[in-house]
Amino acid sequence: MPLRVHICAVGRLRAGPERMLLDDYLTRFDRSGRALGLGPVKLHEVEDKKNGGMSTEATLLSGVIPKGAVVCALDERGKVMASPEFAHMVAGWRDEGRSDLAFVIGGADGIDPSLRARADAKLSFGKMVWPHMLARVMLSEQLYRAASILAGAPYHRV
Repeated sequence: MPLRVHICAVGRLRAGPERMLLDDYLTRFDRSGRALGLGPVKLHEVEDKKNGGMSTEATLLSGVIPKGAVVCALDERGKVMASPEFAHMVAGWRDEGRSDLAFVIGGADGIDPSLRARADAKLSFGKMVWPHMLARVMLSEQLYRAASILAGAPYHRV
């Protein structure tokens, strides 16, 4: 059974360069990951239309995370890891027989502490803070890179 990947994020990514990059990397990942038992990727975007803050965002995000999914929060306090380490972490969840992996990207203020606390893993893209819309693109590229690493393809170079 493949490990289905979910990107659960606050806000809607509109048409533009970020959306084009996101779609490109997700398409690449879906193509290369299929043979490895990874994917497809589904994007779940939620909007806090009432400006309820992080707790409301956490409730909305929790509503789109599949039951039983491995939850990986993208958070500045998370672990910084090299791409091969990330690839092997994802492969490990696949090899454990997990069916769903949800990456959670919060809004402008981050992820509510209650949702962050229930995450199985916390991942950081470094000490710098990145716009949450750009974080989707960076995550999608790393997913594609992970599939390439696991397949032994030449995309990733050390």
